[in-house]
Amino acid sequence: MQPIRNNIQRIVLRSALIIAIVSILVSCQLTPTPAQPSPPTVEATLPHLPETFQTTFLNPLDVPRDYVEETCRYLKNKWNPLSAEPGTIVMPILIENIVPGTADLPGSVNEGTFMELMDQLHGQGFEAITPKEFQAFMERNVKIPPRSIFIIQDGNQNTAYYDRYYGEYFVNWGWVVVNGWISEPDISPTLLEENRILETLGFVDHQARGVTPDTILSDETAKSVLARELQGSVNGFAEHFAKTPTVMVWQNGGFGIRPVEVARQLRFKLGFTANARGPVMYNWVPLADNPDPSRPDLLPEGRIGDPLMTLPTYSPQEALLAIDTVRQIGKEAAAYELANKEMEHKYYEIVCEPTYGPMPTP
Repeated sequence: MQPIRNNIQRIVLRSALIIAIVSILVSCQLTPTPAQPSPPTVEATLPHLPETFQTTFLNPLDVPRDYVEETCRYLKNKWNPLSAEPGTIVMPILIENIVPGTADLPGSVNEGTFMELMDQLHGQGFEAITPKEFQAFMERNVKIPPRSIFIIQDGNQNTAYYDRYYGEYFVNWGWVVVNGWISEPDISPTLLEENRILETLGFVDHQARGVTPDTILSDETAKSVLARELQGSVNGFAEHFAKTPTVMVWQNGGFGIRPVEVARQLRFKLGFTANARGPVMYNWVPLADNPDPSRPDLLPEGRIGDPLMTLPTYSPQEALLAIDTVRQIGKEAAAYELANKEMEHKYYEIVCEPTYGPMPTP
């Protein structure tokens, strides 16, 4: 009987042990484990980049556009201590013809008005920049004077014209003139030689303006005409100035998607319209998508999608009235950028630094 009694005791002990284990397991399942907070994701901690700077000083139809596709490259160029300071602004000015008397011809400006403009610009701290400086600033935010102007003289002029109207500004202030040169096949040898000397002196930086004075390019322009005006300019510069132009001054204000595409294929870097929409800054160009009935002469350029090839310009009269406005836009932009500096630096640190390296320091 003893072995039977021992077996029964072992069975009872095993059953009790099993019941105890089951109870513990059930208890563990019924008692919820406190939820552990998930580690924050990069998306949750990533600061939102600010919108493109806006200003009420522009016409409501003239909307600032950016053009630098890589955000990290843009931020690094923007906040590099060696780059242009926040709010650096450029005022392109397109001058068709300066006359000593009354400016009766369309597009002309009186000598007195022109001199007043130049004196006002200099007095308010503006400085003239060259095409290389302008391109470097617009593409990479390379340092230029905080208030800059880009002076374009449209059409072919002789030495006497440049000496009379621009000479003192080049001698006294070092202001270079950018010339929209017409590469006419039957150009006067004397005029050509004078302009070669002006180029050599660094006084005039000649850039392209087509081949025939009266042509207006558009999307309806024939391929042969586009080739004549754009490739013809490149060929003319190679022959007469031994250089490749990088700037296209769109002749008579005409441009379009096809002309811009051809110009890009020929390695033009900047293009200037006759549209007075405002000044420009790094990664900031005011453009319009639709015609404006109140300004019928301004062709919409926004839908072309290439801000650097459809840059706005002021006439001398418009520039004289806009100097204070341009200064205010630069001040507003500087304040806006500095207010967002910490946020953009944080974004760069999280997103860009692993690939682009740390933000440069002074």
